[in-house]
Amino acid sequence: MSKPVAWRVCRNIGILGTSALLSALLLPACGQMSNATDHGLETDKAENTGITDSRDMLPSDLIGQLQQLPQLTQGLGETGAAVIDPNKPTLVKFWASWCPLCLGTLEETEAWRTNPQFAGLNVITVASPGQLNEKEAAEFATWYAGVQADYPKLPVLTDASGAIIKQLGVQVYPSWAILDKRGKLVRLIKGNLTSQQAFALANNASNDFADLKNSKAAPEATTQNNVQAQKQKGDVYYNAAGKPINTQTIYLAGGCFWGLEAYMERVDGVVDAVSGYANGNPNKPNPSYQQVIAGSGHAETVKVTYDADKIDLPTLLSYYFRVIDPTSVNKQGNDRGEQYRTGIYYTNAADKPIIDSALQQLQTKFSQPVVVEEQPLDNFYLAEEYHQDYLAKNPNGYCHIDISLADDKPNSQAATQSRVKLAPATTIQQVLEPSRYANFDKNALKNTLTKAQYDITQKAGTERAFSHEYDHLFAPGIYVDVVSGEPLFLSTDKYDSGCGWPSFTKPIDPQVVTESSDTTFNMVRTEVRSRVADSHLGHVFPDGPRDKGGLRYCINGGALQFIPVDAMPKSGYGALVDLVK
Repeated sequence: MSKPVAWRVCRNIGILGTSALLSALLLPACGQMSNATDHGLETDKAENTGITDSRDMLPSDLIGQLQQLPQLTQGLGETGAAVIDPNKPTLVKFWASWCPLCLGTLEETEAWRTNPQFAGLNVITVASPGQLNEKEAAEFATWYAGVQADYPKLPVLTDASGAIIKQLGVQVYPSWAILDKRGKLVRLIKGNLTSQQAFALANNASNDFADLKNSKAAPEATTQNNVQAQKQKGDVYYNAAGKPINTQTIYLAGGCFWGLEAYMERVDGVVDAVSGYANGNPNKPNPSYQQVIAGSGHAETVKVTYDADKIDLPTLLSYYFRVIDPTSVNKQGNDRGEQYRTGIYYTNAADKPIIDSALQQLQTKFSQPVVVEEQPLDNFYLAEEYHQDYLAKNPNGYCHIDISLADDKPNSQAATQSRVKLAPATTIQQVLEPSRYANFDKNALKNTLTKAQYDITQKAGTERAFSHEYDHLFAPGIYVDVVSGEPLFLSTDKYDSGCGWPSFTKPIDPQVVTESSDTTFNMVRTEVRSRVADSHLGHVFPDGPRDKGGLRYCINGGALQFIPVDAMPKSGYGALVDLVK
């Protein structure tokens, strides 16, 4: 495999999404970790002599934060500093008063703290009043004062700001964090932790998790035959309503799994994401990373567990599609090889028609064939320990996707659904009539637009170059104002300018846009805004194709909504179909 030309750093990781491999706790050394820790920079040698312990690059001093938190249980000190020995690894339970499983296991957690087998490990708990539907701080303190007598040795730290759970990406309870002696995150476990798993942690504590650091998790041989058995014995997660989460699972391959795992962890409604190897040679079970890059046929894949009552599969796939190049074969970002192919692997046959429909709709946006693999899951094995939560441990690590995109709802769906029905139109003149698009609710835009769309259209923001899917979209259709639905540009006037933003030689009609001088950032530019909604769109420059007028309308993709030609009639733009065919 060739070395990548350049590294791209994952930016804007505001919430560090992480995941866990519980099976590794039970069998911490059942396999040898590959020595190749520089993902995408493999050499022909079997070993990489420049290995760096990933924990040396962990981002934050969690112990320092925990030591400053208020401590509620009487007799155990005022803050976390009184119950945390900085010379020991630490096990942290995140819980809520509304979580039945959390409450039912508080006594067990207290017993671990006083058990001699846990003498080498700090055991503490953290609640976050005012966060994730928890009681406000004063109410929580009053409530806990009435129950703390049942758990006199259990430290309960309170983080009313929610800073720690936000930093770790905790969206479900119970969750557990494992910290080394320096207070750095080793792993986040979502779901309950059994006593057997906790004992395994305690046994490894004296070695400062050395075995866990270099382990390959026990193989999770997920197949069509055993998925139901796994579901029956799987973890129980609780949502902010205190109810068990209706979890479903899909397996997504999208190039380097470090970035896709961290991205999916941040998607609202995703419970957990775990890196592994899927659908490779059945004669090479539980492959090592080196075997995968040597040609075992497995794809780097993320197992995504999601709350089916909070996010559906079509929406989840929309998030997935926005961070892959679906027309690229065995290549994503700087990574090349069969293991970096794109793929959707399912274990529920009912998912297939949903995936079929999503891929068909995706194809309408591209002139080149969509080559995302779609197959039943044949096999899936957990990747080595150092691959899990990699970007949480290495925030400047290699990543080919913009993880911050997980913070935005995909594809302007909210804005599209919120628009009023357009008046009938049979001529181009009628379609371009401004009054047709004047009924949008400007006061509701914060709810109907994504954060990026709002920042661009209402605050004259600019999206990152090469970050929007419309930059490389050249399918037939029209581009309308994401706020009002007013048609602005035709696909026939779109061209690849190489600037990193969707570019057009002209608007559909000069009257649909307004232009004005923009002198911000010590530059002199011509700003382009939409006529009806006055949305900021971008700028126009005099460096476009000479044979088409010489102009380049450089437009933010987030200000636009693409309507494929086949969808134009039912969307109210049928009179414009002949212009793009």
